[in-house]
Amino acid sequence: MKIFSKEQIYEGDRLTAERQNISSTDLMERAGTQIFNWMHMRMQGAQVPIHIFCGIGNNGGDGLVLGRHLITHGYNVKTYVVNCSDKRSKDFLINYDRIKNVTKDWPVLLSCTEDFPEIHPDDIIVDGIFGIGLNRPVDDWVKALFVHFRTTKAFTLSIDIPSGLNTEAVPEDEDAVVWAGYTLSFAAPKVVFFLPETAKYTVQWEILDIGLDQDFLFTTVTDVDLIGKHEVLPMYIPREKFAHKGQFGHALIIGGSYGKIGAVNLASRAALSAGSGLVSAYIPKCGYDALQSAFPEGMVITDSNETLITKVDFKIQPTVISFGVGVGTDTKTMTAFEAFLKQNKTPLVIDADGINILSKKKALLKLLPLQSVLTPHPKELERLVGKWKDDFDKLKKVKVFSKKYSAIIVIKGAHTITVFQDKLYINTTGNPGLATAGSGDVLTGIITGLISQGYKPLAASIFGVYLHGKSADIAVEDFGYQSLIASHVIGYLGEAYLDLFKQPEPPQETEEGEVSES
Repeated sequence: MKIFSKEQIYEGDRLTAERQNISSTDLMERAGTQIFNWMHMRMQGAQVPIHIFCGIGNNGGDGLVLGRHLITHGYNVKTYVVNCSDKRSKDFLINYDRIKNVTKDWPVLLSCTEDFPEIHPDDIIVDGIFGIGLNRPVDDWVKALFVHFRTTKAFTLSIDIPSGLNTEAVPEDEDAVVWAGYTLSFAAPKVVFFLPETAKYTVQWEILDIGLDQDFLFTTVTDVDLIGKHEVLPMYIPREKFAHKGQFGHALIIGGSYGKIGAVNLASRAALSAGSGLVSAYIPKCGYDALQSAFPEGMVITDSNETLITKVDFKIQPTVISFGVGVGTDTKTMTAFEAFLKQNKTPLVIDADGINILSKKKALLKLLPLQSVLTPHPKELERLVGKWKDDFDKLKKVKVFSKKYSAIIVIKGAHTITVFQDKLYINTTGNPGLATAGSGDVLTGIITGLISQGYKPLAASIFGVYLHGKSADIAVEDFGYQSLIASHVIGYLGEAYLDLFKQPEPPQETEEGEVSES
């Protein structure tokens, strides 16, 4: 799914009105009607008090359309106009007149804190105050209104985006933003729904189709894509009947040190489970017996040193090499890594201490093959690109780094983001159960295994992140968040693959003849 910028959304609205020969007021009617349909389907006429707060721009106009439809369908609704400016949009004024034609209970004008209505915890708040066009700090009394919403503990539904939330910046004051329980976003979600510092402003979100021009939706190139099953399914490379292991590459996992051979075990098993034809591990001597016993499907090559990687010397010809899991940052290991990079031409996936070594000796970054994949956690990323002011600054720094070294950066998190040059790919799978030791090693192995069998590094990164999260989503049903461990993620990779082709079950008919989702 494409995530459009603010400017692209405005252009989509303009093109839709032009190509479909409708007015901006008609498009607003569509938006407000879709919100009404969403609420009506769930409420079925329930008389819960609904408080709709409308700004004086187009977001407020959407709220007025919603209020008019709720009123004409007999709902217990009260509308308010948040009078935060002397300017009103044309479409707001049109819909302000329309709502006055269907009720004698005209919208209440709010201009200060004394005007705030009483709202109970069981009521519903609809936030239609500000949209994506907000480019200034909110007034103090409006901020107090947002705090009032939270204080009431009522369910809050935001139209398109929580009011006060900028699409391209982290709020400086969290009280100056509506904290929504649910956001109904038009055409596509916003990037801020997925970043650690801004995702808290909406617990859940959903997309509403308001009939934007299809050519615009399909042909517009975006800087951000949201990755789900439909996006990764075309990446999948099927296997033919007469396929053999030699066609799916040979992955080499270089890593481990005394006490950290388990990281190599996890990465190696994940690479094989992801589909690599052969997997070899290059480790210190101390891990030989343990790894051969725990991973009989793999092959093991050892360093001459008992506890560290001190030299990278192997006779095989791997398709892809992963370096870094559990390897440590001993001086001898760093020297070995540098010598390896100077002669290596094989695609690389670098994780953990491999990234830390690059951070300590940044001149080595110039030795990386094009489109090498780096999979840092937040602190490793900070060492690599430097400290950032906020999440948007972080993404900016990563883009600059990616372009400078032509590297693919996988920013691990609740919504792992894969970055290549100016493009972001935001993942939708995964859960808090992945906050456990070794889950990053498994991700490294999955990406390595995908590259081994012929996936391009960028596709392997996007697809690998998706499979990693999806496997955890399936496994967590059996183990829960707290008991999920990295080995479970490997064990459920097969089900993650099978899920790609699983069709949703059709709606089931209840005894009363109503249709329900199974």
